[in-house]
Amino acid sequence: MIELDPASLHPALTDPALTAMNFLNEVASCYPDAVSFAPGRPFEEFWDVAQIPRYLERFCEHLRKDRGMDEAAVVRTLHQYGRTKGVIADIVARHLGADEGITAAPDAVVVTVGCQEAMVLVLRALRATDRDVVLAVDPTYVGLTGAARLVDMPVLPVASGAEGVDREDLARCVAEARAAGLRPRALYVMPDFANPTGLSMPEEGRRALLETAEREDILLLEDNPYGLFCGAAERPPTLKALDTTGRVVYLGSFAKTVLPGARVGYVVADQRVRGSAGIFADELAKIKSMITVNTSPISQAIVAGRLLENDGSLDLANTAERHQYQRNLSQLIDGLGRRLGSVPGVSWNQPRGGFFVVVTVPVAVGDAELEYSGRAHGVLWTPMRHFYGGAGGEHQLRLSCSSLDGDRIEQGLDRLAAFLIEAITSAGGICER
Repeated sequence: MIELDPASLHPALTDPALTAMNFLNEVASCYPDAVSFAPGRPFEEFWDVAQIPRYLERFCEHLRKDRGMDEAAVVRTLHQYGRTKGVIADIVARHLGADEGITAAPDAVVVTVGCQEAMVLVLRALRATDRDVVLAVDPTYVGLTGAARLVDMPVLPVASGAEGVDREDLARCVAEARAAGLRPRALYVMPDFANPTGLSMPEEGRRALLETAEREDILLLEDNPYGLFCGAAERPPTLKALDTTGRVVYLGSFAKTVLPGARVGYVVADQRVRGSAGIFADELAKIKSMITVNTSPISQAIVAGRLLENDGSLDLANTAERHQYQRNLSQLIDGLGRRLGSVPGVSWNQPRGGFFVVVTVPVAVGDAELEYSGRAHGVLWTPMRHFYGGAGGEHQLRLSCSSLDGDRIEQGLDRLAAFLIEAITSAGGICER
């Protein structure tokens, strides 16, 4: 059997950003009975297989009544490849207006195979030469880092700051990059309950970031998978809703709000392309046509059916889910306080919504400690170091509470507290046992 030289393959394949996800999945499979605070997956108990044909039929009804299609056209819409930009762009635009205050022309929307494809399309389009770089708030979602590696685009870290991004550090990073002959194209940012930190940006911080992006002449890549899962406080507007000059490319996903298995995301890219009659979305569609050709029309129909059942609003459709996530988050934060509140050197943040909490501890908690935690204590979590571009996160772990019920959260917290107290007491020597 032929053997391939690893050095002959794309260098990103050995990059920590790509290997991290495989490692975390392998750990989970090795300890299937462990309570897992690792995955940011939706809560499964609201799902019902009977919903899927209902959503499909609702979309078909929309095609017949609202778009005036005959039965042959309905069948063709569901079964054929379909338009590269997607067959539900108008429904996505309606949802954005209803839930996010974003005015988006349907032609500015490209429906993608999950938000991950949206990231790849945008980065591939922006990476014109080896001078081009993307900035990302550090720590950042590993999917963005991995996508950038695959298109050979360096990621420059920007400090997060108390409001989600340190704008002074952003300006410094842009200036230093340009002085080094590089071309900073965009800053990737998750303003609402960010993965992995759970941080959110206040409205004044969002407006100031838009001003900074304008002054520094960079785009903002706004990713918003968790915005609808807020607590009782009023949500600040998205960056895209505040954007008046076209600085924001908006990335969205229906994985958390409808169904992750459908693998449907989207990008709103309404920036004009100089010297052409088109917009950025048209350029992204060209790239998509060479990667995935189109997004499954049946998957799009499922998403659209749920949107149509709720007058285009996923805020309305996710009322029960939002309450569940808020209960889980409160239970997680309160449970940490009861178990670890008096342990020296242990602290955690307190997000108002979303899925994630970051715990800081006085000992290193990396991959070896994670494996020991799963094996000896039956609890899994995510080492924060996986989300940093360089050093950082060695004494932090991320907890996700989204996929667990109340009993499993309590059980998992008992196990987590036992692991952390043992780790702190033994001063980091636990992995040798």
